[in-house]
Formats: sequence, structure tokens, C-alpha cells
Amino acid sequence: MRSAFPLVLLLALPAFAQPRPRPITYAANGIVATSHPVAAQVGLDVLKSGGNAVDAAIATSAAMGLMEPMSCGIGGDLFAIVWDAKTKTLHGLNANGAAPLAASINYFKDKGLDEIPEKGPLSWSVPGCVDGWDALQKKFGTKPLAELLAPSIRYAKDGVVVPEVIGGYWRGAGRIADLRDVYAPGGDAPRTGELFKNPALAKTYQLIADGGRDAYYKGPIAKTLVAYSQKHGGLFAPEDFARHASEWVKPVSTNYRGYDVWELPPPGQGIAALQMFNILEGYNLKAMGPNSPDYWHLLAEAKKLAYADRAKFYTDPRFAKVPVEKLISKEYAADRRKLIDEKKAMTEVPAGDAKIGKADTIYLCVVDKDRNCCSLIQSNYFGFGSGMAPVDLGFAIQNRGTLFSLDPTHANKLEPGKRPFHTIIPAMVTKDGQPFFCYGVMGGDMQPQGHVQVLVNMIDFGMNVQQAGEAARIEHVGSATPTGKPGTATGGTIKAEMGISDAIVNELKKRGHVVDRVRTNGGGYQGILIDPITGMLKGATETRKDGAAVGY
Repeated sequence: MRSAFPLVLLLALPAFAQPRPRPITYAANGIVATSHPVAAQVGLDVLKSGGNAVDAAIATSAAMGLMEPMSCGIGGDLFAIVWDAKTKTLHGLNANGAAPLAASINYFKDKGLDEIPEKGPLSWSVPGCVDGWDALQKKFGTKPLAELLAPSIRYAKDGVVVPEVIGGYWRGAGRIADLRDVYAPGGDAPRTGELFKNPALAKTYQLIADGGRDAYYKGPIAKTLVAYSQKHGGLFAPEDFARHASEWVKPVSTNYRGYDVWELPPPGQGIAALQMFNILEGYNLKAMGPNSPDYWHLLAEAKKLAYADRAKFYTDPRFAKVPVEKLISKEYAADRRKLIDEKKAMTEVPAGDAKIGKADTIYLCVVDKDRNCCSLIQSNYFGFGSGMAPVDLGFAIQNRGTLFSLDPTHANKLEPGKRPFHTIIPAMVTKDGQPFFCYGVMGGDMQPQGHVQVLVNMIDFGMNVQQAGEAARIEHVGSATPTGKPGTATGGTIKAEMGISDAIVNELKKRGHVVDRVRTNGGGYQGILIDPITGMLKGATETRKDGAAVGY
């Protein structure tokens, strides 16, 4: 089988995050990849029973809400990019909710708050996940929602075994009173290898299976959430849920060395990846190679420039104009590239607030036998979101509202009914008008950086779909944030995984970078590549998560 990318010498490849990367998953008919092996199997069963990529993605998403509940669920938001094989078109879905209509800057100022709390009921925005399922199912689905939810309802009743990485995420839930009854029965969080049951979530999923999305936004679930909000000092009202609707949008793209990279426009941060690609395209990264400090230096500098724009411009385009076309243009990138000194780190680029480094997210992708593709990401933001979970519903409520600015002059300022800036972003790559690569990287601030590193590893450095995600990577933190926080005078910090050599780290420090060593960076990766020569599927996941890429 010929590779879609040129072979490179093994010695040219960087060290991997783990001693030996996982093998690629090869399949002819379909692949599902996500960060819980059982959830991936749920989606694969849908494909085998005749469902398409979107059907499988919805079923997998529901399973992930049960099986990795600290990271995602129906108390959070969802975004997706779908390739429709029949019409050969891409579609984007923003399934993210807005601030309550009672939320305003003056409300928080009157409480003496200069920023929105990271936890608790004041951090809530309306969860969009369930309406996202409904929008996807109505536009592309072939199976009823009740059938797609049935496996998760069964697992919620009977229990699912907790895997290793997720077991680590679960620690500490028993110490949080507003989570304990749902996620740490008896006061102890389930440990790795133990069975977790969530009968309350099974009942909630059954309500959705029977009553559709209206059960969530206009029926018993909305009523319970509003009552819970009123009891705990939140701002939710029935109208906040009744008026909620997902939005179909046109994905935006840039061409990177002959490959069209697709992201969703704001309020998400996807275009930051496109800005980074445009800046890096001006350099011969292939000649530098993945073991060159020149590459890592340029990556960090490109990130700083893109994130400075992110902090200033990215917001809900229904409330303020976002100059997307200009930001992702090649001409704009050429101007920004002039600010980079190839031997010296920028220190005057605004850096930021630790909030965006704390996010917990899951990503999944599916490609079916007809080569329909679904790239889907969902999140609660922080682990277990706001730290509050209504015991009779069985899911945590997100804290996305904390990403608004309370500065009335900021583009991303809090306004009633406005959607907050969002970190979670799915991605898709096409080549010559055909789907090529469906992928994503989890982890808040890491996501655009991860999108860039994975694709550079493949296109510039010749790595395969598995190596590209397993390879050691960096995460630059400390850029200015869309909440209005300025940066430090150091220009931020590079978090370098242990697989990056001491020689590279030392050279980066000589160029003025602050570098910290970390075992692994935040987030994790899944991807499915459609080989343009053979037409076969190549699935990948990685050991920073419990994930699996499964196919048939």
C-alpha cells in the first residue's frame, strides 16, 4: 500500500509522547474514533447496523456524556463539521448556547465582581448539546434519536467500567457537594476498573428519546434546570431554553501547501489555527525538520500573533463584526509574519489568563462506507463544568459563561442572549475537493496549536496519521484572552513534553523563551484519514487519552 505522504528516515522523526506509538487502525467500511473505547464501539455498532457517520457520531456523543462526564455531556455545548458525500459539500454546526437574558455586566458589577466566577450558577450559559443532536439528526440522520440513545441508556442503567485516564479525571469529585450524589455515590468517586452507573441520566436520556429536543428545552428537563437555578441563585428562566436554537454555518478555510484546512468561524477559536497555518507557510518547515529549534520557535511565535488577534476580535458575530476574511487572508499573514524575529522570542505580545488552560473536552470523528464524515467536539469547559449537577437529571452544567468579558468596551463583552467565546473546535481537511482528513485535538487553549502541530507533522514532516498525534509537542500558554486579561512581560511560557530534547529546550531558552517541562500537554487527538490513492480509511487515537479508533 502506498503512503499518502513521502517516507522520511526514522531518525528524522521526533520522540513520541509514549515509548511506542499505537498502530494505525485500517478499515474499508467505516471508523469511529474517540477517547473512550466503549463509546467508540457504540458508534461502530451504529455503522454496522446501516447508520451513517452522523448517526454514529450522535450515538457516540451520547455515550461519551455518560462515560467521560467530567469532560462533556448534555449540560454542555457541541460543534461539528459534516461532509455530505451525496452533495460533496461541507456543513458547520454551532450548537452552543447563550447567556441568560437576565445576565448583564451591571448585574455582576452590582455584586462587586470584576469577572464572572469560574464555578457555580453564575457561570452558566444555556447548554446546546441536545439541540445539536436534533439539528444533526434532522439534516443528515437516517436513524431515530431514540435508537441512537438506546445503548447509552442501557449502559447508564447497567454500568460501564471506568478506564485509566478517565479514572484519574474522576478523582476529587467526592469532595464537591454539588457533584457527589451524581458522580461519587457514597462520597467516593469510581476508580479505574470499577463500574459506574447513572440511573438519573438514563431517565433523562429516555425523556429525550421519547420527547425529542423539546423535552430538554421546553419540557420537564428545562423545568428542572430552571427550578434548580432559582434554588441556587442562577439566572436561568424558561425563555432562555425555549428560545435556544443551533446555527448552521459555512466553514471557513485556508490552503496550506495544497491542502484546504476547514474550521468553524467565531465565536469559536478555529480561525486561530488558520492564522497560524498562514504564518507558518512562509517558512520551509520541511527543511528544518521536527528536531529543529527553529521550527518550535516559529510555531510559538505564530501562536502568539494569532492569539493576540483572538483576544481582540473573536466574539459572537451576531453581536459584533468579526473581520474573519481579513484575519485568515494570506496578505494579513504576510504582514504579521514581519513581526517575527527568527532568533529572538517576542515578549511584548499580550499573554494571558490560566482559565483557558483548564478545559476538559472530548473529540470524536466518524467516516462511513459512503465517505460521509463527521468531525464533532463537545465539552463542559472545566472538569464537571460549573461543579454543579442536578441529582435528578444526572449531568453537570457547563461553565462556558465564564469566558465573557465584563469590560463594556471589549468585543466579547457579556450581553443578554449572547454566546460566549468558545474554545472547542472540530476540523476537516480536503484535497482537490474531496475529504482527506477528519480530525481534532482537545484541551482548551491547546486546540488550535494542536491542529497545527498534527497537520505540520503529516504534511511537512511526512509522519503517518498515528505518528502525527503521538509525537511530542509543545503548548504555549500565556497569550491574551478574550475575557480581556492582558499578558505577562515574558511573552508567555512554552510547555514542552519530555519527548522534546534538552538541546531544543536549551536553544529556545537562549532565544528568550520561558520553557517548562511537562509529562504531557492538555488535550488528546483523534483522526481519520481517507487515503487518496487506495480509498481506505486510516484511524488514529493516542495515549494521552483512553481512546480507541475502531473500524470494520
